[in-house]
Amino acid sequence: MKQLWYGGTIYTMDKENETVEAVLVENDKITAVGSIEVLMDQADETINLQGTAMYPGFVDSHLHMIFQGEKLIRLDLSKASSADEMLEMLKEAAKATPPDKWLLGEGWNDNNFGDCRIPTKQELDEIRKEPILLTRVCHHVVLGNSAALEAGGVTENSPSPAGGEIGRSSEGRINGLLYDNAMMAVTNAIPRVGEAYIQELVNELNLCIDDMLSKGLTGGHTEDMHYFGHYTNPLKAFLRTVGEKHHFRVNLLRHHAVFGEMMENHVHFDEPFIEPGAMKIFTDGALGGSTAALSKPYTDNPNNQGILIQTDQELEELIKLARSYNEAVAAHIIGDAGAEQIIGLLEKYPVPSGKRDRLIHACVLREDLVERMTKLPVVVDIQPLFVPSDFPWVEKRLGQDRLEYAYAWKTLLDKGIMCASGTDAPVEEINPIASIYAAVERKKPGDAHNGYIPEQKISRFEAIRSYTVGSAQAISKEHERGLIKPGYTADFSIFDRDLFKGTSEEMLEAKAVKTVVAGRIVFERKQ
Repeated sequence: MKQLWYGGTIYTMDKENETVEAVLVENDKITAVGSIEVLMDQADETINLQGTAMYPGFVDSHLHMIFQGEKLIRLDLSKASSADEMLEMLKEAAKATPPDKWLLGEGWNDNNFGDCRIPTKQELDEIRKEPILLTRVCHHVVLGNSAALEAGGVTENSPSPAGGEIGRSSEGRINGLLYDNAMMAVTNAIPRVGEAYIQELVNELNLCIDDMLSKGLTGGHTEDMHYFGHYTNPLKAFLRTVGEKHHFRVNLLRHHAVFGEMMENHVHFDEPFIEPGAMKIFTDGALGGSTAALSKPYTDNPNNQGILIQTDQELEELIKLARSYNEAVAAHIIGDAGAEQIIGLLEKYPVPSGKRDRLIHACVLREDLVERMTKLPVVVDIQPLFVPSDFPWVEKRLGQDRLEYAYAWKTLLDKGIMCASGTDAPVEEINPIASIYAAVERKKPGDAHNGYIPEQKISRFEAIRSYTVGSAQAISKEHERGLIKPGYTADFSIFDRDLFKGTSEEMLEAKAVKTVVAGRIVFERKQ
């Protein structure tokens, strides 16, 4: 069965402004592009785009899909504008949470609170004697009540683990805050076993995928293998959703804690819809919680340079493990000290031929680090929505002298460094249009200024291409995905308006009308 797609504006994304009249698809591949007149006679079926705009399939290059599904059903604290408002939301949620269940909340952000006050453990204890655990927007900090800390064995005498910190009050008492590796004892105490739990993961994944398809996303590179009990739990959930429907494409990054076991067990995936990804490594924390590792102290906290999660030796052993299996690594780096730590090891242990390492976030760099990156086969996973989320508070955290190489997407592209766009959802809104706007304007919609560090704005073409070609480059598949060309996969994102026309604010009104995976319409917006 040969399909002909025509009747709209079809962008190849190979060259700026390059369009074609029609696209011929057979099975899951593009077989030809060109004029309607030439291709019409070859088609068994025709699909009229009716004036809409079609692009290669948009792929979110870095997110956490099960966490995103949880966000859609858990208590959403992202709208709280103060500690008191957050506590009121918790009181209401506690009324509906059974005593045998943990009260779990997502997305609180003290930088959005006028006084930046974080609720205390004691205030949470007054709401509920059963466990409460609340994940900060960055997912590098949690806040728990006494029951949650006790479930994880965290006591007044507990030392902070390597690569993490147990928060304490000025009197030295635990305050309920846990940073990076210190979170694991408590998060691991949440019950995560059994068939019923796996079905919960399936339900959360279905919610996430349906939402992504409705926004024009045909795939995502996701990191989920280490946070939901044994890795077989999330893996089974992906096999029961994507594996059964083949309506979405996922690339599964494998956390270093489970990577070796997954390799030894010769895990079955379901390619090309469920694909094995690189080994995921964390070098440092996040700027929001002041745990990103910086080469010089935080400007607003001169006694703090953040946290390196791995020692140099530990990180080197992880790189060697990945290379022993002929694999690339995907390293979370927020601060320049984390970047420097991993870049040195990537120089020492080159990536296997045909693959690329990934540097995720890369929010704070330096000129010397960027120059070293140009000599490595790396892709940087950028999150444009970090800019309107983190500014202006991040300016106080970093100081003016570090801003030249902060969130420096334009500099990276101009240096020839490949960039793939994503949202780190649930950290940021999963909508790719909002992400493209942030890359182009570097501000919140409606803000009157010219953008934060406006010299780092990228063009609309560069921003959209980072969702198509960039995401394909991140997994070394740019020869078969990310463009509308013969021989490429027939994954399409179709919007109700041309994303290259009108103002950026007008672009924000765009809605996905059809999402196509492997030549099949998997989402269609009702009129």
